[in-house]
Amino acid sequence: MVNQDEAEFGRWAQQRQVALLRTALLLTGDRQRAEDLVQEALTQVALRWRRLADDYPEAYARQVIVRRNISWWRKHRHEVVVELSDGVATSGGPEGAVERRLMLGRALAGLTPRQRSLVVLRYYEDLTVRDAADALGVSVGTVKSETHHALRRLRESAPELAQLIGEDR
Repeated sequence: MVNQDEAEFGRWAQQRQVALLRTALLLTGDRQRAEDLVQEALTQVALRWRRLADDYPEAYARQVIVRRNISWWRKHRHEVVVELSDGVATSGGPEGAVERRLMLGRALAGLTPRQRSLVVLRYYEDLTVRDAADALGVSVGTVKSETHHALRRLRESAPELAQLIGEDR
């Protein structure tokens, strides 16, 4: 028989799994690794459910995903060759959305794991500076400076992104 804690965790996990997977996909660029990270995060949350249920279990899960991704990257560090497209998609249909998604993926792949994590947490997950700092286990100042460097790097390496979001110069 399933106890109440297990049932609550099951409902929470089912509701948040897709959002956590989206975050992990943006962080890793690899669906299989993203799924593994989400599974690890859900396992860690399940083990601590009684303590986390009243707080914010999703923040803890994101923290597990981000930190495990950075640990994986450090162990498997290698150079990634990314082919960049010169053009910006102009179609508004599904083809344009696919091109924009590919363009974003290529741009994010050019960042360090920490920079990528910060961009995803701050601008995709819409976390505050403090929440992003907590997720990564760094100071608020580190979040601010690393985010600044990451955005500068994105602007330099992928100027076509500025056109997509209306930051034409």
